[in-house]
Amino acid sequence: MADDVQNEEGGDTSHLYEGKTVRSSAPSRKKAAGRLKSSTEIPKDAIPEVHVPTVIESFFGGPIVSNTKFLPPDRMVSSLQQLAAVALIMLGFLTFMVTPVSGTAWFSLANTLGMPALGGIIHLILMIGGLIAGLYGITQRDQRAIIASYGMLIIVTLRFAGSKVDFGLDLLPEEEIYQKLLLLLYAVFLVMYIELTSGIIRFSMLDTSIRTGEVYVMQVNKITNKYYRSLMITPAIAGLVALLTLLINLIIPAIVGLFDEVSAHRLRESVELTSVYGVALGTVMVFTIIAAMFAINLPLRIQQMQEKNA
Repeated sequence: MADDVQNEEGGDTSHLYEGKTVRSSAPSRKKAAGRLKSSTEIPKDAIPEVHVPTVIESFFGGPIVSNTKFLPPDRMVSSLQQLAAVALIMLGFLTFMVTPVSGTAWFSLANTLGMPALGGIIHLILMIGGLIAGLYGITQRDQRAIIASYGMLIIVTLRFAGSKVDFGLDLLPEEEIYQKLLLLLYAVFLVMYIELTSGIIRFSMLDTSIRTGEVYVMQVNKITNKYYRSLMITPAIAGLVALLTLLINLIIPAIVGLFDEVSAHRLRESVELTSVYGVALGTVMVFTIIAAMFAINLPLRIQQMQEKNA
């Protein structure tokens, strides 16, 4: 009986190890290390990719991509879109008022070809194209359309240097002070349009990162309040800088008039101060003032005063 049981249960177990290598001990690490080849090359995946942002990318706070997927805009982004649309419409209207077709490259080309109307058509196409591209970029948050709007609205204002300020409408006042104020408004709205559109992209990126859980940002309301405060400070600074530059032909005679009234009167009648030379002189004075502020480290002093008051 026992023999029967032994024959049934006990058998050859070699079939369990067929095709397998059975080792009595672990492989030698020293022997394996001797077969490895040493190399001093740095793996490609160990080298980080360095991206240097361009001037255009610095406006938006990141690289320009062909298709950026944002979440539906929140209240902050929606308010910026509305402000940017208003600034763009005002900028388009002021651009039409202060930039005539005369003096532009396409005006000269049209006269050379014997078709004066062609210059005006190209002029209108650039302005209308800038408005359409800007509105599309604002609503769709498309960086490429916004950049195209920048280009068309800036190119349409490029004219040959002249000693007299010309406007696109004959109904505008001819007094110099009103002309300067119109140019000042144009400069302010141009700065505000660039700032608001770049703010739309930056806050869309931030909002998308927060809502998808990629980053965690504390005190978001504090950040938005500071940005709204900067939106009020930016046009004031831009307006002051533009005012100093455009009214240089009135500021310099007023300073000289404190010492010599005759020389001040000659400066008021001077053509150079109202031409590109006067604008260049005003720009030098403005940058001199800004350099002096940075020389005394005015931003740090203001921050220290705010910290003491807090």
